[in-house]
Amino acid sequence: MLQRSLQALRYVGWAEGSSFLILLGIAMPLKYAFDLPQAVFVVGVAHGFLFTLYLLSIAWVTLLHRWSFGRVLAAFIAAFIPFGPFLFDRWIRH
Repeated sequence: MLQRSLQALRYVGWAEGSSFLILLGIAMPLKYAFDLPQAVFVVGVAHGFLFTLYLLSIAWVTLLHRWSFGRVLAAFIAAFIPFGPFLFDRWIRH
């Protein structure tokens, strides 16, 4: 169960981080350069769902592994930084 929770956090982190990069790198330019606000809506909804799932995964892992406040804070902050979840994933693997 412990290993499974970390694996789930890693997968969700990768999905959330990827959706954030797609939102910033593809959907936002489509909205402003080509007047396609639908791109931001679609990717934004997916990203919002994955962001919520990432926060729930952090809470789940925190309860099971008894993470310190610093580690939880780092995981939370990583969600707001482009490439943050990928860097956090690397940090928890080592």
